Amino acid sequence: MEHLGRFAREFLKALRNLLPIVAVVVLFQWLVFRSMPDDPLTLVAGLLIVAVGIALFLFGLDLSIFPVGKNLANQFVRRGALGLLLPFGFAIGFAASVAEPAVIAIAEQAQLVSDGRINGLALRFVIAGSVGLVLVVGILRVLRGWPVHWLLIAGYAVVLSLTYVAPAEIIGLAYDSGGVTTNIVSVPLIAAIGLGLANSIRGRSLLSDGFGLVALSVMVPMIGVQLYGIWVFRFGDIGAGPVAEPAENPTGWVVGMILGLASMIREVLPIVAVVLFFQWVVLRRRLAHPLRVVTGFAMVLVGLYAFVVGLRIGLFPLGTLMAEQLIAQGVPAMILLFALLIGFATTMAEPALVAIGEQAQAASPGKVGAVTLRVIVAVGVGLGIGFGVYRILTGGPFHYFIMAAYAVAVVLVFFAPRHIIGLAFDLGGVTTSEVTVPLVTALGIGLAAAVEGRDVLIDGFGLIAFASIFPVIAVMVYAMVMERFPRLRKERT
Repeated sequence: MEHLGRFAREFLKALRNLLPIVAVVVLFQWLVFRSMPDDPLTLVAGLLIVAVGIALFLFGLDLSIFPVGKNLANQFVRRGALGLLLPFGFAIGFAASVAEPAVIAIAEQAQLVSDGRINGLALRFVIAGSVGLVLVVGILRVLRGWPVHWLLIAGYAVVLSLTYVAPAEIIGLAYDSGGVTTNIVSVPLIAAIGLGLANSIRGRSLLSDGFGLVALSVMVPMIGVQLYGIWVFRFGDIGAGPVAEPAENPTGWVVGMILGLASMIREVLPIVAVVLFFQWVVLRRRLAHPLRVVTGFAMVLVGLYAFVVGLRIGLFPLGTLMAEQLIAQGVPAMILLFALLIGFATTMAEPALVAIGEQAQAASPGKVGAVTLRVIVAVGVGLGIGFGVYRILTGGPFHYFIMAAYAVAVVLVFFAPRHIIGLAFDLGGVTTSEVTVPLVTALGIGLAAAVEGRDVLIDGFGLIAFASIFPVIAVMVYAMVMERFPRLRKERT
């Protein structure tokens, strides 16, 4: 009964989180398009399935991924097996990224719109290898006590320097690649490893040292992809031609559901395999509470699958249709308003953001509120997507806009409270997950294809990058205001 009651609470919370999306849809359908969706019952069914998926996913995280990740980190530290911790970090980072659907999707899109010049498989390996390497650096940071803000400043200085020399065709893709590496499963596990390490080492702070691994996982793929792009567009051979778009599946929805579930299993299996290998073979220890962990992993898998199915049934078709309707109307103000509102609404429904917000609140009682964080981050995402859409509409060079945004974030690092920096950059990575990425990518490519004088490869990518960096700025500004006026925090609590 206790588990059932907890699931019911998570389900109701998920429904509340989805309300902003419903409000945006209803607002635009009634007031702008003056019509209703053809099948409103399908939309309602999709939302209910999404809510069930989120509830199962969050419940499963608490039973499996969070305790397993923290326990592994604790065991490595207690046994003094720190040399094994670094290969574990690389393996987890690589496994979590190479099979990530968002990484696969963006790699296939890049190969398609570049006429095969960019190799999708090579791009996936560049991204996954970058995430693996950065987790090694991130783990060393926690072990040695290196301040995360210096790593971020140095890393983004390299990112911005490469942007000056990288081909225009690769820049937007590179910044987007950093955003899509952090998915709904890998983010909680990576965060759990960081928190577990910080909790196991004397003198480390959960808030200051436990967060930051996700932030680094966003940053380094930007470097890797830009270097890959410099090689491909300046020294590499032209590809064999565009890949064919995937054909419709003629075998029906039952087979489609089975294939979809198989895809989810493919995403989770590499992570599970790495965890079990290091737990059983390397550390030679049994898994604590194996039945609970297996049940939790199954709930994560089923919840993630239900979540994606619900989005495909109810929200993605409607969101794509609304984007096409707005582009067809050709009213820039309405397109900007839609970008702002849909960015806020989808972010409020991101399960990974909910999970990390709750972990941050637990790590810092009285300093960080989970709901407040989510609202601040959602506002940042809305502003970021709106800013990116404005760039596409006006035709400004992407690298100038994105470099200005990251330059602002780097400057704020010098003034923001030290304890919030790692968390702020982590939250920037969390925002670009399963809800936001498909809608934002479709909007960017649709706008670039519809607006005269825009290039899909150069202008279609980049919205995800703005959706990642603006929440970082928003969280740091919020923390600076709270530190400058502590009375506001007391009034809020």
